[in-house]
Amino acid sequence: MNITSGLKTKIVANVFFRNVLFAAGLSLIPITDFSMSAHPSDTTKKSNALIHESSPYLRQHAYNPVNWVSWSTEAFSKAVAEDKLVLISIGYSSCHWCHVMEKESFEDDSVAKLMNDHFVCIKVDREERPDVDDIYMTAVQLMTGQGGWPLNCFALPDGRPVFGGTYFPKGNWMNILNQLHESYVSDKRKFTEYAEQLTNGVANSEVIDVPIELAEFDAERLDEMVINWQRSFDLIHGGPNRAPKFPMPNNYEFLMAYAHLNGDTATMNHVDLSLRKMAMGGIYDQIGGGFSRYSTDTLWKVPHFEKMLYDNAQLVSLYSKAFQRTGDNLYREVVFETIAWLKREMMSPEGSFYSALDADSEGEEGKFYVWNEADLKKALGRKYDFAKSYYGIGPLTEWEGNHILMQASDDVKYAQLNNISASQLEELKSYISEKLMSVRDKRIRPGLDDKSLTAWNAMMIVGLCDAYDAFGDQEFLSSAIGTANWITQKQIGADGILKHTFKDNESKIDGFLDDYAFTIEAFVRLYEVTFDEVWLTKAKLLSDVAIRYFLEPKSNMFYYTSSSGEQLIARKMEIADNVIPSSNSCLARVLYKLGILLENKTYKSISEQMLANVYDGMEQNGSAYSNWGLLALMMNETYYEVAITGTDCKKKRNELAKAYLPNAILMGGTQSELPFLRGKFLDETTIFICVENMCKKPTGDVSEALGQMAVR
Repeated sequence: MNITSGLKTKIVANVFFRNVLFAAGLSLIPITDFSMSAHPSDTTKKSNALIHESSPYLRQHAYNPVNWVSWSTEAFSKAVAEDKLVLISIGYSSCHWCHVMEKESFEDDSVAKLMNDHFVCIKVDREERPDVDDIYMTAVQLMTGQGGWPLNCFALPDGRPVFGGTYFPKGNWMNILNQLHESYVSDKRKFTEYAEQLTNGVANSEVIDVPIELAEFDAERLDEMVINWQRSFDLIHGGPNRAPKFPMPNNYEFLMAYAHLNGDTATMNHVDLSLRKMAMGGIYDQIGGGFSRYSTDTLWKVPHFEKMLYDNAQLVSLYSKAFQRTGDNLYREVVFETIAWLKREMMSPEGSFYSALDADSEGEEGKFYVWNEADLKKALGRKYDFAKSYYGIGPLTEWEGNHILMQASDDVKYAQLNNISASQLEELKSYISEKLMSVRDKRIRPGLDDKSLTAWNAMMIVGLCDAYDAFGDQEFLSSAIGTANWITQKQIGADGILKHTFKDNESKIDGFLDDYAFTIEAFVRLYEVTFDEVWLTKAKLLSDVAIRYFLEPKSNMFYYTSSSGEQLIARKMEIADNVIPSSNSCLARVLYKLGILLENKTYKSISEQMLANVYDGMEQNGSAYSNWGLLALMMNETYYEVAITGTDCKKKRNELAKAYLPNAILMGGTQSELPFLRGKFLDETTIFICVENMCKKPTGDVSEALGQMAVR
């Protein structure tokens, strides 16, 4: 990937940025991604235009004295008419420093007067408009070398950025407002020059070098990627050897698949160490289920208490696959408890899932989740001693004068050491959970971001399908189908155009590439677990829409925004994987699978070109290319096409799917017109294990079929 022009712009922009800071007598305060819930708004005050918005984040600012408006062409037209700079202030509902800056500055009348007099002020929910966030985040990163939320970026009336940063204390913020206004009035030409350079840098921040020839995907590249990656492993506590620690589910999914297929015991041990430490630590809600966003320390002890749908959806998938591989009961508990929490606290009446729970309640981070010793003794009575022993309650669990229920014991070892049976231990744990949940339910709850995002819900569908494969629980499949029906009925138009967000029974904002990529993946997974070809038909429709409106034909990569939608100052691509895999890597993986299922050479060709575009260099940063790495495994390793046909095909499929099969795709039915299934319908239920359309001896025995795939 070539980012030379972006780096050049960063150098130029930094000069301007520092000059403005110097003139204002300021220094940049770096803030990354910290989050907590908003304080209550004073609804006795006069509201601004955000009162009409559905976004919980925007509505949190509806009673600020700032004349906030939402993102719109009208806002920029106003800036042009009044010849004012535009402030684009971006955050999300559970962002701690967003709310700190709101309380310090945006609720202050004197600050608001400066903002209203000299700027057109736009508030953006980054979860509603990730396209806007990406552009101005890139601009700020080019200017400062860092980013985070709140993101405050100033732009010309045409939207081109000129200055930005993250959180600013009130005094610094007022100085910046005055300095920028005065500088803009006195020398607009300089602002225009910097805006042009910076915008070029944003547009060219991810330039793809397309290889002249499509090279072979050699396995050594992945070996090198893992070897380099291993240097950053925390071999004691799992995860990376730094803090804060983010779960990064896709990282472990790749490492687990790689280790399994290559017999890499050391890497697999690291995966299991990480998964067990996360599940037994404070980052996991030991009472109610579900993972917090990240741990602030290296021990997975002190979480940042917000819970996000996209984390937990992927972690359900990860722990389900880990259970398939190991049969570890800890992994089973994580999946069942997390899904129970999601359905209990995060599910809408329509069958979709909400976006997030805040870290705060009553203005304190973690107050809903932590305990003091007196409360624990009162709630648990004689069972307190068990809780103290099992969860290690003591100095190691203390945090700011309270206790986090963390470092759950290894159940097998605990039962043996304490001379109790597994069933007795389960009864004790259930008692503790029920008692503490009943107390916790009386507390004031953290704020809920009750919008439903298409992409995040699609990830949840995949998680539920993976859980169904691992455990065979019909409720998991029913929930997956229910959420998929919500997408079909509420989020997809007759023309196949997706909507991005849903709230208050309104679907709005045209879908972005991740909405398409993850929904296509969800529909393909639903086909794999049900053999209902209606999901393949829907997946193909969305794939063709994505190709029509998002594809860049020279590279076969996909833009993040549709060619038919609003055109921003730059049209960007999402390439690198993060806590959420990139939309390009996700689409590349699912197009490859669809290419097999439908025998569609175009889909496979696009996927192969996409991987070729990033293959040279991905070994240097495995964490940022883990989902690409999974695609590379599909193309490097033996990839099995498994067809199951006949009257008992679903029963055989479910038996087969209980195994960990990272290198297989399942298809079948009692009848079908799929090209791959032609000629595979015999008198009895039959399993065909194939590689590139070449099939081994058909069998009706699941164990024999697994043996043909060398499943350990």
